[in-house]
Amino acid sequence: MAKLDKIEIRPLSAIGEFAEAVRLQREIWGFDDIELLPQRLFVVASKIGGQLLGAFDGAEMIAFCLCIPGLKSGGKSYLHSHMLGVLPAYRNTGLGRRMKLEQRKYALANGVDLIEWTFDPLEIKNAFFNIERLGAIVRRYVYNQYGTTSSRLHGGLPTDRLVAEWWIRSPRAEAAAHQQPFTRPAVAAQLSVPADIAEIRARDPRRALEIQASIGEQFNRQFRAGAAVIGFQRSEAEGTYLLGSWESK
Repeated sequence: MAKLDKIEIRPLSAIGEFAEAVRLQREIWGFDDIELLPQRLFVVASKIGGQLLGAFDGAEMIAFCLCIPGLKSGGKSYLHSHMLGVLPAYRNTGLGRRMKLEQRKYALANGVDLIEWTFDPLEIKNAFFNIERLGAIVRRYVYNQYGTTSSRLHGGLPTDRLVAEWWIRSPRAEAAAHQQPFTRPAVAAQLSVPADIAEIRARDPRRALEIQASIGEQFNRQFRAGAAVIGFQRSEAEGTYLLGSWESK
């Protein structure tokens, strides 16, 4: 396992570094060329208030993170964290969390209090990371956001996504950033995903599609009723989303 203290995280600014980020997309996700974020987008993001981070083991870039500025109706600015990728040999080292906390520092320094990104509701490890390790909440479910992709990681399923809201100045996010416990509101509902969903997706795509559709329907019913994802629990058998009210940002 890679040693995190030997990994340097720094902003990306050179054309060659952007080209490396494009290469990492191929290696991590296995995208066809048409689905890669192009080098030109990284250049533009670096000029308009986005943040591009690379993680380096010596001279080798082994992870990257891209966020771009966004504007909501009513004029509220935020950052959209569009992509974070880590090579397999460097996963489960805490590197992803370290990069997200650097992203948080950048947002705080620039007067931004919200970072959003999307994630697959069937990916239990990502859900736990986003909700419990970072302190994000969720109030939106989007059907097939990116269309069906060529990535082996998506397994040919529609790219249904949950939208993580990371209110980085909230007590919840602050506690998570310092690895302290935070008080969770009362849980009103639970939604579970089987822990072996990756195997189901590989051996029985129709069953995986049924699970995805059921989860989507349940999430949207809860969100329409005003609930939010406020916690996540894992067991050997399943990952469970905890839903309840969310008022304080």
